[in-house]
Amino acid sequence: MLEAMLRIRRFEERCVELYSAAKIRGFVHLYIGEEAVAVGVNGALNAEDAVVSTYREHGHALARGIPAEAVMAEMFGRTTGCSGGRGGSMHLFDASRRFYGGNAIVAGGLPPAAGLALADRMRQQPRVTCCFFGDGAFAEGEFHETANLAVLWNLPLLLVCENNLYAMGTALERHEAQTDLAMRAASYGMVAWAVDGMDVEAMENAARRATEAIRAGAGPHFLEARTYRFRAHSMYDPDRYRDKAEIEHWKTRDPISQLMNRMRQADELGDEELTGIEHRATHEIDHAVETAEQAPQEPVEDLLLHVTSTPSEVRRP
Repeated sequence: MLEAMLRIRRFEERCVELYSAAKIRGFVHLYIGEEAVAVGVNGALNAEDAVVSTYREHGHALARGIPAEAVMAEMFGRTTGCSGGRGGSMHLFDASRRFYGGNAIVAGGLPPAAGLALADRMRQQPRVTCCFFGDGAFAEGEFHETANLAVLWNLPLLLVCENNLYAMGTALERHEAQTDLAMRAASYGMVAWAVDGMDVEAMENAARRATEAIRAGAGPHFLEARTYRFRAHSMYDPDRYRDKAEIEHWKTRDPISQLMNRMRQADELGDEELTGIEHRATHEIDHAVETAEQAPQEPVEDLLLHVTSTPSEVRRP
């Protein structure tokens, strides 16, 4: 878990450098500070489960097992990217790993997640569909429609709300009259509870408890991961709506540092092991950047592929 979180952190830090150098363009939403949620939850899922994500999905994709090389190439808009260079930062996708997006629309992943879960239930597949979304999505109708149907149809759905206290630049208490999101989710009749989203072990334990219950037929479960993003909403965001002291306070609960300290106190981590973890992460990301820079761009003649039908595909009356 430590290595998985460090790998995500170093990937995101490199994205900052590449964006500043104008090698990555478009919108980029960093996951720095929230790594424990992605790593903990994915640790409780298996390869047959499905994951649906939001636009802040680099960490989810990497934790799910999409190679850093494929994610970085997508950031560069190259054909070797996991979405063929067409999705970019917000639309990472890998059907072979049952990772069904990245979605740029707030709450946009919730209805498809319910559909995936319904398909598995109808086929009697022992699978779980996990849907990540932010606290801002909780204010959207899609969440409430999905929660209602999930309970009515007893869907094998795990809803993970990454509550980082801000919907873009709007604080939670300014857009939600009741800020206990787990309690509100429970009002639909599903099992729901809040988890320390800065503690990767707590996240994995909670997700494992939820997924085991879902597989046993207990219906949808909701986890409110109380976490915090250390960076601004996006690379375009001047981040003037948060007090600097608040950010520094949350940094004292850095999920990577917390796990590292616990492991050191338990004599489970030494300097040599930590150096090895850092080396592997740095080497992997260096290689990912190098291959992305060398990967081909999509030729102009292919730009209409998957967009419009060719004349032979058009049906005549």
